[in-house]
Amino acid sequence: MRTTTIPGYTYGSDESAKSPVGLDELEKLKATVMFTDDDEQALRLAGDVLEDQVEDVLDVWYGFVGGHPHLLAYFSTPDGEPIQEYLDRVRQRFAQWILDTCRRPYDQTWLDYQEEIALRHTPQKKNTVDGVDSVDNIPLRYIIAFVYPITATMRDFLAKKGHSSDQVEAMHQAWFKAVTLQAALWARPYVRDALW
Repeated sequence: MRTTTIPGYTYGSDESAKSPVGLDELEKLKATVMFTDDDEQALRLAGDVLEDQVEDVLDVWYGFVGGHPHLLAYFSTPDGEPIQEYLDRVRQRFAQWILDTCRRPYDQTWLDYQEEIALRHTPQKKNTVDGVDSVDNIPLRYIIAFVYPITATMRDFLAKKGHSSDQVEAMHQAWFKAVTLQAALWARPYVRDALW
């Protein structure tokens, strides 16, 4: 459970979308990315390792986005002016997403929130939660491509607490699998149901 109020964070609430993806399909996706009980344990450890580093992680990710105008455009007005309040609100949810990825059970409530996150990248819900005038869609290609930077940059943070190289590798692989799994779920609203 969260202990602070995060603007637009609706995990487990009636305001969150309901995913058409069920637990049987989730299990198939987990098997496809080779996500196991060991990965769940490694993610729990990663959550402990990352908890006091979340802002540092976000500094790296926001620096990456801010350094690429084609990515920053999705947090800007249609004429290209970055919307600082939007960036700040998303940052708070992004921080919680890191911890949710590591600590939440991957159950139907989690699946529902993955659907909510996905919709917030599409014209169906982009900008509505934060009431901003920004572009109305983040193309799927960037959702998929962003898997790499948010995975590659995580290793150094996972290695900062003195864990063995095997433990760091296990945490990093579990993170990679979890992010890939979520990107697959986030792709659902972008494609016709028969093709997802």
